[in-house]
Amino acid sequence: MTHSFDVSKNHFQLFGLVPAFKLDTAQLELDYRALQAQVHPDKSAHLSDAEQRLAMQRSTLVNEAYQILRSPIRRARYLLSLHGIDTQEETNTAMPVDFLMAQMEWREAVAEAEQARDVAALEQLDARMKVETREFEAALAVKMDHEHDYQIAAGLVRKLRFMEKLAEDIHSAYDEIDN
Repeated sequence: MTHSFDVSKNHFQLFGLVPAFKLDTAQLELDYRALQAQVHPDKSAHLSDAEQRLAMQRSTLVNEAYQILRSPIRRARYLLSLHGIDTQEETNTAMPVDFLMAQMEWREAVAEAEQARDVAALEQLDARMKVETREFEAALAVKMDHEHDYQIAAGLVRKLRFMEKLAEDIHSAYDEIDN
């Protein structure tokens, strides 16, 4: 993959991808490695200071774009931003009551498992959380890539953020049990 490097491209264009939530992460990885090899600052060590700074900026941009695109929630946020949609994760905390109740139940179950030092219960919760997260991601792919319903997609991103926090809680509980 050889590109002329254009900093005005969006993250998808940078990697030669169609802007979509669902993407081939293995291909993204290959494209990242190829692009990074092209723009790595070591390649410009013999150039002027200004050209070295430019190489560093290009490398940083490639790394940042890759980090965003490889993360489903960050990719969704970025894609929505390209469509002028703010996910309002900090300001819009309105969620369906059933979802909020489920979140409370999750948190209680994690706290109970941690208190009981029950690794098996945490593993079960972790597995369930991963399944639910994949279901939200599958719904996001449909809403964004096929139906272009970006408002519903923004709501799914807010739900995914809850799941991300839940994953952090589960991993913190694991750490607490290990200590």
